[in-house]
Amino acid sequence: MTLSTIKPGKHQKIRADLLISGGLILTFNKNKKVLDDGAVAVAGDQIVALDKTSVLTQEIEAREILDASGCLVMPGLINVHTHAAMTCFRGLADDLPHQEWLHEHIFPAEANHVNEETVYWGTMLAVVEMIKSGTTTFCDGYFCEDGAARAVTASRIRAIVAQGVIDFPAPGVPDPRINVKAAEAFVFRWQGKSPHLIPSIFCHSPYTCSPETLTRAKEVCRQHGILFQIHLAETMNEVDEIQKRYGRRPVEHLRALGLLDEETLCHHAVWISEEEIELLAQSGVGISHNPESNMKLASGVAPLPRMLNAGVKVGLGTDGCASNNNLDMFQEMDTAAKLHKVHWGDPTLCSALQVVAMASSGGASALGMGGELGSLESGKKADIITIDLNQPHLTPIYEPCSHLVYSARGADVRDVIIDGRMVMRQRQLLDIDEVEIMGKVREIASRIRG
Repeated sequence: MTLSTIKPGKHQKIRADLLISGGLILTFNKNKKVLDDGAVAVAGDQIVALDKTSVLTQEIEAREILDASGCLVMPGLINVHTHAAMTCFRGLADDLPHQEWLHEHIFPAEANHVNEETVYWGTMLAVVEMIKSGTTTFCDGYFCEDGAARAVTASRIRAIVAQGVIDFPAPGVPDPRINVKAAEAFVFRWQGKSPHLIPSIFCHSPYTCSPETLTRAKEVCRQHGILFQIHLAETMNEVDEIQKRYGRRPVEHLRALGLLDEETLCHHAVWISEEEIELLAQSGVGISHNPESNMKLASGVAPLPRMLNAGVKVGLGTDGCASNNNLDMFQEMDTAAKLHKVHWGDPTLCSALQVVAMASSGGASALGMGGELGSLESGKKADIITIDLNQPHLTPIYEPCSHLVYSARGADVRDVIIDGRMVMRQRQLLDIDEVEIMGKVREIASRIRG
């Protein structure tokens, strides 16, 4: 039973831990309900009631009240594709072709400088950037991910954290023969250790992982009931390579290996055919759409409108800071909406409502967490952000989703609640020393530069 179903006595109020009151509330529930001068009540880690402020202030006695007057209140944003520790490589090798960028700059930098401590501080910096721009959940994949898991537990952000798997020597796993075993050991170390952290396995791609590696990693994921992640059809070169090796396109290759199901998340999916889109929809696979990274590396334009029309579960992601170069989901929303309008020559494509949904409820669905996250509803996790509307660039307001996509910036986020706990108030992080974190990453950058 939730507070919204309890009828208090005439003089009795129901207790809650937090009442967010007076804001313009976008629920992103099934009916996309909007509450003007609304309120959200939180008890423990859950949302327990939503209604007009005038109603809930009569029914709820809250330990703490957050005045959201002049603010938009919405679910925390969900970034479904990151390599968080790559904040350490932000701006390291820009304006290069994808293969040259990856093989001649990023892979060598990782081989020389990535270790658990680098990943810890790089992920901590990413967490600071994400919280301050309204992201409350992210889905990560990288090497030495014990460092990322430590950062998640220290900061209390919500995350799926995946150990990377690749068929050549990698940071933390110099012997590729044990790459899947190392990933499974990571899962054993972290599964069930924190309510905010879910371990995962991330196979880099179909061209850097053999069919045997892919099927072994997926089997481990099935045994542990966790998400399997992989880059998919990011570039034309990848498509050509997979066809040459296996006689199939990448999506067909993964299907033939039995990898496509509701517990698989594929990243990018730029170069996919109509038939492959149907396969992805039928399989229930989640897809991350990463327009800024795709644009910067000239990977191409993913057929997002066609995927959405086919019913594919699509969330929005930033990718890593070496290929974006930031983690601001508001900027990513703006890019996603505009890119597809101009590319397909249709201004009605990728509406503001669709794109904000991709960054919230759509992201939750792609991660298999739609029952817990992505909307403001009784019984769901209390991951909530407020956005200060008292800004010149947000005045006047006619349609809230339009503002979120075309006008708002990450710096407009005022307050952030994760799991019912305030982590940022009035733009001040409450439990994280961002000055120390930036200093540590600057020290790492000086070693990389040297």
